Amino acid sequence: MPHFTRIADGIDVRPILCQLDAHPELWDQHTARKIAPGTPHSQMSDIWVRWRALEELREPKDYAEPHFGVWYPAWHALSALQPLVYGLMAQVRCVHLGGILITRIPPGGGIEPHHDRGPWHAEYHNCKVYVPLKSNARCVNVCEGEEVNMRVGEIWTFNNLLVHSVENNGAEERITAIISMRVE
Repeated sequence: MPHFTRIADGIDVRPILCQLDAHPELWDQHTARKIAPGTPHSQMSDIWVRWRALEELREPKDYAEPHFGVWYPAWHALSALQPLVYGLMAQVRCVHLGGILITRIPPGGGIEPHHDRGPWHAEYHNCKVYVPLKSNARCVNVCEGEEVNMRVGEIWTFNNLLVHSVENNGAEERITAIISMRVE
């Protein structure tokens, strides 16, 4: 597969799911991605684990500028995510950790086709890692026409500067951790 690469499997994500279940208040604390005009992300919910400091996000242009990420309270509430992130950083030889999001797509929902070219964060952090935490056989990630069903416990990379989307045609929600890193 030219656009998707599975880099690991057999990851036990149950501790992360247990912590997500224990902290439903983390979902949609920050809705900028969901409510922006013309957003491809309107059908999903997310948790911001690491991103630019909130006090630096005053207007839309602030999301596209260079910045150093900071830990949001979700990092401490979801401590089971920490060894996974640090292990992935070592595995891909990360030189800089960027944003971390957890996204949730309901049954019948999706993320519309789009690319992430342009903003500094998406281009500087050239390694996007997807860790499915909850999924189903009818949830499909698409990149430039190539489709893959990412299964729970697998870890995938792909180039989010290309046109991509997600379709959840299954009966269960899809939850994925997205970790952005710079590799050289």
